[in-house]
Amino acid sequence: MDVHILFVRDDHLLLGLRANTGYADGQWHLPSGHLEAGESVVEAAVREAREEVGVDVDPADLAFVHVMHRAPERVGLFFRAGRWKGEPFNAEPDKCAALEWHPLDRLPADMVPYPAAAVHAIRRGEPFGTFGF
Repeated sequence: MDVHILFVRDDHLLLGLRANTGYADGQWHLPSGHLEAGESVVEAAVREAREEVGVDVDPADLAFVHVMHRAPERVGLFFRAGRWKGEPFNAEPDKCAALEWHPLDRLPADMVPYPAAAVHAIRRGEPFGTFGF
């Protein structure tokens, strides 16, 4: 299972350009990651926000907005951060080539397809989606 965090400011979405990871390098992605042993999904989202974009998110400021079942057996939970402390920055330059705010209504063409589909579904108010089936 993985978690994804949507940071939205002035109708712009924060995305990172993946690099040196072996997965989707050169494509834009939401701050995200896998759960660690013994960790709740909320704890994972808080940790990933800190590790990837250097901000602190209070668990109470995370709103669950979408779940996506990806073929063949992945499940991703998407949370929107209502508030955060600190200014986002590229806290993992070894895994991220850039961090940028993108207009919600014009996501980059080179965004990882499944989070792009999830963002579109979230904007339509859909709490559940599938991808790759």
